[in-house]
Amino acid sequence: MPSKEPPRRRVPGPARPARPRPAGSGRPAARRPAPPRRPAARPAARARTIRLGSPKPRLRLVSLGLTLVMLAFVVRLLQVQAVDASAYAAKAEKHRYQEYTLTADRGEITDRAGIALAASVDAYDITADPKLFTPAESKTADAPEQAAALLAPLLGKQPAELAAKLRTPKSRYTLLARKQTPQVWKQIKDLKKVYEEKADPANGGNGINLLGGVLGEPSTKRVYPNGELAAGILGYVNAEGRGAGGIESMLDEELAGKDGKIRFAQAGGRRVPTAGSQGTPAVPGSDIELTIDRDIQWAAQQAITEQVRKSRADRGYVVVQDTRTGEVLAMANAPGFDPNDLSQANATAMGNAALQDAYEPGSTSKVMSMAAVLEEGKATPGTHVVVPNRLHRGDRLFKDDVDHKTWYLTLNGVLAKSSNIGTILATGQLGRTQAESNRVLHDYLRKFGIGSRTGLGYPGETPGILARPETWSTSQQYTIPFGQGLSVNAMQATSVYSTIANGGVRIEPTLVRGTKGPDGRFTPAPAPKETRVISEKTARTLAQMLESVVDDEAGTGTKAAIPGYRVAGKTGTANRVDPELGRYKGYTASFAGFAPADKPRVTVYCAIQNPTKGSYFGGQICGPIYKKVMEFALKTLHVPPTGSAPARLPVEFRPAP
Repeated sequence: MPSKEPPRRRVPGPARPARPRPAGSGRPAARRPAPPRRPAARPAARARTIRLGSPKPRLRLVSLGLTLVMLAFVVRLLQVQAVDASAYAAKAEKHRYQEYTLTADRGEITDRAGIALAASVDAYDITADPKLFTPAESKTADAPEQAAALLAPLLGKQPAELAAKLRTPKSRYTLLARKQTPQVWKQIKDLKKVYEEKADPANGGNGINLLGGVLGEPSTKRVYPNGELAAGILGYVNAEGRGAGGIESMLDEELAGKDGKIRFAQAGGRRVPTAGSQGTPAVPGSDIELTIDRDIQWAAQQAITEQVRKSRADRGYVVVQDTRTGEVLAMANAPGFDPNDLSQANATAMGNAALQDAYEPGSTSKVMSMAAVLEEGKATPGTHVVVPNRLHRGDRLFKDDVDHKTWYLTLNGVLAKSSNIGTILATGQLGRTQAESNRVLHDYLRKFGIGSRTGLGYPGETPGILARPETWSTSQQYTIPFGQGLSVNAMQATSVYSTIANGGVRIEPTLVRGTKGPDGRFTPAPAPKETRVISEKTARTLAQMLESVVDDEAGTGTKAAIPGYRVAGKTGTANRVDPELGRYKGYTASFAGFAPADKPRVTVYCAIQNPTKGSYFGGQICGPIYKKVMEFALKTLHVPPTGSAPARLPVEFRPAP
């Protein structure tokens, strides 16, 4: 089949050149009309040509932009590396390194035999890195709430409280709970391990440990192995581990030691073990050895607690003192508190009432009046004192605790039968006028330590109340001799009897025997101050008179007698000022004494505030406590009976017919 060729396109030929005009021609050549111009054929489709613009302007703009960007980088680099180099280095250091306080081990408090009364055990402060709980780090929007729900039952906290701490903005450290036991920290570590396994990519996890930011910092926790025993003396520590009461507060600086610091590199809330660490070690606190005997303290506390419960009293205290050294062997309060669990403690029982309560002592104070009369030579134990049923003085009519006919007593009998009227009559002989008698008596009261603190240095101790003699009211100048109108604390009252037992020399009471530093060296406490108050002869006479209170049938303290021992003591029953009402309501019952009477070794003082069931007389409810505690103390200290016979001074005399 013949192929079809496409039609050929006709291309016009080249134009012919113009014919030249012949030379010599006389006439101009006639102009020939131009041939008609044939229109050129229009091509079927003309291709459009795209011409590129010059690249130079664009290159200049790009170069300028890059130059500006590089210039900004260079300026910023110079700022970071040169101008702000130290600031940024410090920030990097801060985020890379963590610094923690190394809490010093708090010193122990022991009794005189070295038995721990307060000690520190291992504990952990539970902390966290809030940055690791942010959505960016944890990949979870509610990581703080989830972690808080897991930790709250273990730490005994509210989930909302923990979640708020875990959301602390712009922080790398927050304290979740202090002083947790090793058992609690172990539970948290076990829980962390469970969630770490769940987060392991090999187990299909996302690599994010929900509890990875929870840490445990080694610390210590204060414990009191004997619970309530001697809590009033020891005090307690607060949430920050500082002493907040008692010896813990009084000697906080010595007990606390000196905290140290440690600084180490961390990553992701964990310590980098290869980066090393630096810091200063903590210096442990000193151990404090008290004068307290734990066993005697226990006996005193058991006795007073039982009697306060039986009498339905507001409170009571027992103090035991070594008469030769002034050392306090026991100081018990009831009700007490357990410093291991302050949340259950009654706020009114958390102090040391034996030092912080000021109250009117009543008849136990009469021994000081008798000391003044004897020392001034105004009477002897056998001096006759006629005691009427009533005595009018000033604006008042005075009486004794019991109604009686006229008593014919010796001065010894006045003390044995605890006669208020007889005491007023005896002290009235101290001066030519009542005002002079008041001044003399006031001087002796001050010498015995009334109106000033005992010297223990115990926080919150009251000095009691003793007004200047020129300010004594009409009734005060007659009530103060028998123990109303002045106030003391239990330690002051104990010290009065220890002064008599020590031959008339007052030794400032002491609670601390010494301290043992971190180096193990024991440093004894400074020797207490000694002051002679009355002569040895007067003290010996008073001891014999105090025996009549206990061993004479007419005495008021027969329930304090101890078979085999010579006992010196004095009862007290005083009207009590109610601290809430501000007026007299109820009674203060008390008993004070020492033994053996002829060779004293131990003083015991007991007081019970506002007994409301049974007897309220000191001889009846405090005498038995004295006996129980004194017997225990004498046996514990291995004090044998002297074997000598009591003096048995006369109590009454026969009036002339």
